Amino acid sequence: MRHLMNPLDFSVEELDKLFALADDIEKDPAKYAHKCDSKILATCFYEPSTRTRLSFESAMTRLGGRVIGFSDAASSSASKGESVSDTIRIISCYADICAMRHPKEGAPMVAAEKSLIPVINAGDGGHQHPTQTLTDLQTIRSLHGDLNNFTIGLCGDLKFGRTVHSLINALVRYEGIKFIFISPEELKIPDYVTDMLREKGIPFQEVIRLEDVMPELDLLYMTRVQKERFFNEEDYVRLKDFYVLTPEKMELAKPDMLVLHPLPRVNEISVEIDDDPRAAYFKQAQFGVYVRMALILTLLGLA
Repeated sequence: MRHLMNPLDFSVEELDKLFALADDIEKDPAKYAHKCDSKILATCFYEPSTRTRLSFESAMTRLGGRVIGFSDAASSSASKGESVSDTIRIISCYADICAMRHPKEGAPMVAAEKSLIPVINAGDGGHQHPTQTLTDLQTIRSLHGDLNNFTIGLCGDLKFGRTVHSLINALVRYEGIKFIFISPEELKIPDYVTDMLREKGIPFQEVIRLEDVMPELDLLYMTRVQKERFFNEEDYVRLKDFYVLTPEKMELAKPDMLVLHPLPRVNEISVEIDDDPRAAYFKQAQFGVYVRMALILTLLGLA
């Protein structure tokens, strides 16, 4: 039995197979419409989510399976003090596979150690978000052409952004990647990430002004400043609009630069950008369904 806790749980070769399966699902969804007949996915979400939870539910439904679960801790037995370990043991009796989101780092790993069914980490605190990373990689692969030889700017909350941390860890396995980290000092990328890049000899740059590096970028990965990760309101208010991507800034970019965003968007991308052909974030959300369909099939041994 296999789980997905971290994007690195799959080798590059295994990811190639997963993405090829996602491609095939996109091209011929009818072929996969009954692959999960009689299978049940449990979505155990201890903190709010729209895209990730509904994407998993859509994926399982499109595969012919069913979905059970809860959408916040208050509606689960966690509100009575039940441990994650006990919860997953019960869920294992009811479902064939589980997607878990939890505010505490490592909670899905604890669940996986006690689970009788495959567990997918759907986000744990500021730590990892592997299925978003798989979605990001598939989006880049499909729209950019491959996963090698490009410069990516990661902009916004790089301190707490689990999507950023997961994506960096995944991309370092590919060739010719250069990272540009764009953030205020308070939200800069953690030292353990830059230390890892130095050890691997992977080029990176840290800047504050987005405008200074726009012409260099092949991909721009925008993130929101996450209110739920701040300890005080004043810091959040001061930083929440530090970066806003506008049409004027897009004029500085390459004509084929892609704009990605894990969503939800708050103010960091102007709605005027939505009609720009370089805006890929809604396509990114669609790719997320195909990738999660491929992942469910793979972990259930149905691929």
